[in-house]
Amino acid sequence: MPDAFVARSLEEIRFWSRIMKEHSLFLKLGFRCEDTTLINEANQFYSIFENIESRANQFTVGTDPNVIRRFNEEVHNAVSHIWLFKRKILQLILTCQLPGANNFPLLVDHTSREANYFRNRLAELNAGRLDPLPDAIINENVFFLRIMADHAKFISHLLDPSERKLVDQANEFSHDFDQLLYQAVDLDSMRPQSQTVPLLDQFLDQNRVSVVALRDFKKTARDLIEACRIKSIIHPLLADHVYREAEHFLEIINMFELSLTGKKN
Repeated sequence: MPDAFVARSLEEIRFWSRIMKEHSLFLKLGFRCEDTTLINEANQFYSIFENIESRANQFTVGTDPNVIRRFNEEVHNAVSHIWLFKRKILQLILTCQLPGANNFPLLVDHTSREANYFRNRLAELNAGRLDPLPDAIINENVFFLRIMADHAKFISHLLDPSERKLVDQANEFSHDFDQLLYQAVDLDSMRPQSQTVPLLDQFLDQNRVSVVALRDFKKTARDLIEACRIKSIIHPLLADHVYREAEHFLEIINMFELSLTGKKN
């Protein structure tokens, strides 16, 4: 349906263009002052995705699908370029050409995985080839469970070591989501036999419980950071960024649950 295609495209672009814009800022903040070329590239990407986000907010569901299809292609091109930029940064870090920079290799890889996810989604939307529900449930959860596990690890390493209780909590979430990810990978390798409604329903229910707990932890951490009540080197925007991604994952889980069983959460 044309309206569904437009609505889904705009939803993805509005969410992920903001994420890409913020990635540009976070990467820039981790460069050394002498890395002027990289800083300038990050600033350019920030402007590009800020513009895309603004334009996406001007479209409505009633927009001509052909206009949105062309917009998707334009955004796909921009995302492909920022993906290449992120992989270039990762190469520089892993070959010790950016000594003293403050971007974890895993964080750079994490941001590039999200860019790759975004551009693949745009290509799928334009081609009209979204995964069937059972495949989408497993694929999306494998992707986002790893994202959530990464977030917990970043929080643990960016909190001040003296914040022992919060560090322990972040490490517990890291372990929890690693286990959930391994379970998702096992379910993946067992398909199609694993794709029964009872198994997928339990899979979603179990993941939801952990995502809600992590989402609430991120919200608390964000509020404490904004109020300057804990010690960390976490940028307040980064704290909000990871909170929004947990919220987004939760929305996806609830959408899958509704489609699978008709239950609302």
